Amino acid sequence: MTVTAETTWTDQTATLSPVLKQATPVVVDHALGSWIHGTDGHDYLDFTTGIGVTSTGHCHPRVVAAAQEQCAKIIHAQYTTVMHPPLLELTEKLGGVLPLGLDSVFYANSGSEAVEAAIRLARMATERPNIVVFQGGFHGRTVAAASLTTAGTRFSAGFSPLMGGVHMAPFPYAYRYGWDTDTAVDFALRELDYLLTSRVAPNDTAAFLIEPVLGDGGYLPTPPRFLQGLRERADRHGILLILDEVQAGFGRTGRFWGHQHAADVTPDILITAKGLASGFPISAIAAPTDLMAKAWPGSQGGTYGGNAVAAAAAVATIDVIRDENLVENARVRGEQMLDGLAAIAARYDAIGNVRGLGLMAGIEFVTGESGDAPVPDAATALAVQQATTRHGLLTLTCGPAGNVVRLIPALVVTSDEIDMGLERFETAVTEVVSGDTLGQR
Repeated sequence: MTVTAETTWTDQTATLSPVLKQATPVVVDHALGSWIHGTDGHDYLDFTTGIGVTSTGHCHPRVVAAAQEQCAKIIHAQYTTVMHPPLLELTEKLGGVLPLGLDSVFYANSGSEAVEAAIRLARMATERPNIVVFQGGFHGRTVAAASLTTAGTRFSAGFSPLMGGVHMAPFPYAYRYGWDTDTAVDFALRELDYLLTSRVAPNDTAAFLIEPVLGDGGYLPTPPRFLQGLRERADRHGILLILDEVQAGFGRTGRFWGHQHAADVTPDILITAKGLASGFPISAIAAPTDLMAKAWPGSQGGTYGGNAVAAAAAVATIDVIRDENLVENARVRGEQMLDGLAAIAARYDAIGNVRGLGLMAGIEFVTGESGDAPVPDAATALAVQQATTRHGLLTLTCGPAGNVVRLIPALVVTSDEIDMGLERFETAVTEVVSGDTLGQR
């Protein structure tokens, strides 16, 4: 007797999870460079870039061509089964931009996966259990990565128990404390030393994990002296320094890597993703070969890691960044953007602080001060973010309190587009604070 399987087709329709909330109502028809063209017929200047992902702009012709060509050769070649040329070429090209000494690379799909691979490697290599993270850091949404994240309770609440062995130290958030940067750095380093004395023994500590610029934590550059202090303590105690360059890397800050703003700081493990392939999902960790070799056999792998099409797009992305001098463009256009935002902030009491590096700017909205500290104003930040969309500029909010609007233009952004973005941003601020004079200084 022959048994056949039948597929039952129904009229049921599915919808996206109701928990997913769009920051804007825009539905994209097509996009190019710094512009998104909506199905509503409107054009939007995109200062979100897929949360810092489309580094070379939307649909850069060279990235598109590389992906198209690779699609016709092979799409999925699982790289622990068979190797493919794009991944070999990508690894070679990464060697030319990675910090000296970080000469071994492992590939995954997302930032969260790369973070977890870095933590796994650190614990295996040191045979120590503890990881020290810093207040406001964002490292992902998977269980281990969320356990390392302190950028907001929404990332880790509701599914305890979280991964153990994670300890948090203060971040030198000078504006929040009402201090100058040096005072904040001294405080944060002193508290880290106290943590290592009172709670987390150095010889039980595998790694320090930090972002060179906090992402979801509020677009806060990590002061160079703080990174230098972490490097010194890591060396003194045999602790690994892991730098999460998922958002700050690949030219975003006006240096190829965000940590390069701090002299004499090289990580033991570097994490990259987002801008690596201009929108294709690929991530990586890099470490010295002798350190990477301490990972246990079988501890690194994954079905889709190092996908051939994503690798080809990443190769093209590195070439475009080099050939079009986009790191320097990020520096120059970033200075233009931050200067313009500072001028806007001087006219509005609602804006308490403007900060950033390169094309990574945060505008913090506050209602005043309680003692020496500013009071976060999430309602105004959200209203401004929504208003920018109405005026043809796409932006996002961030920060633990949700009171920071962040601007993340593509590395190909032009001077005219920065000026246009600043004009549209100020129009939105003016609208929210009710008029040309109300709310201005």
